[in-house]
Amino acid sequence: MLRRSRIAALAAATAVLVAAAGCAPEPDETPTATGTSAGAACAKESLRTRTPGKLTIATDEPAYEPWFKDNKPDSGEGFEAAVAYAVAEKLGYARQDVTWTRVKFDSAIAPGPKTFDFDINQFSITEERKRAVDFSAPYYLVRQTVIALKSSKIAGKKSLAELKDAKLGAQVGTTSYQAITDVIKPAVPPQVYNSNDDAKKALQNGQLDGLVVDLPTAFYITGAEITDATIVGQVPQVGAPEAFGLLLDKNSPLTGCVSDAVGDLADAGTLKELEQTWLAEAAGATELT
Repeated sequence: MLRRSRIAALAAATAVLVAAAGCAPEPDETPTATGTSAGAACAKESLRTRTPGKLTIATDEPAYEPWFKDNKPDSGEGFEAAVAYAVAEKLGYARQDVTWTRVKFDSAIAPGPKTFDFDINQFSITEERKRAVDFSAPYYLVRQTVIALKSSKIAGKKSLAELKDAKLGAQVGTTSYQAITDVIKPAVPPQVYNSNDDAKKALQNGQLDGLVVDLPTAFYITGAEITDATIVGQVPQVGAPEAFGLLLDKNSPLTGCVSDAVGDLADAGTLKELEQTWLAEAAGATELT
């Protein structure tokens, strides 16, 4: 299920998450990398960017937390801002060589020439979208997450074992439901709902101890819809997760090099470190062990 339409309404969530945010790891002013694993073809001087010697990165207006902090992508703070600068550094671009531009989500995924080199904005990689645009290798695999009312008996729990006696629910036929049955495995049979709206009502009415949704949806629900709810934690990966990729123009000459840069960051553990810093620690979505 694609969550981006709901994330776009996250303005009310910003204040909730700002207080928890820390300082982003900043890339060096002069990157040591001269290219990615693709070698000379991906060296900075070989890249055909919109502006020679510069890298133009796009995101939406406004840019929400925890993906960006305070709607300031150029600060490098927030998960996606940090990822963008890490990719830029891998391609050989110093911080001062990066320019940010704002592009609405629907405009970015629409066919036609782009005003950016790549866009980072929680774009789920789908076959339908790939007919109109290019995507990099995934920089984030969406995790399933348990949320609960702050008054719930499972609020503040840190492990899957502590959820064994919880009454959990999820939308039918989703990876969220699979996370309950295959990973959490509570003693109480999980409740199934036709939609997340029905499941949220059950949570608010006290019929559930916790609700399982994907992490972007969890940020939205706890920040904008049910403000007396909290994120309990992320569940270990299950099934074939939704993946976010950097978006580029269709048949962009940069796609291969940008994708290689993302792959190199994944192999080095950098993406996992940024996920831990900005989604687990700063945003409070710790991992349930």
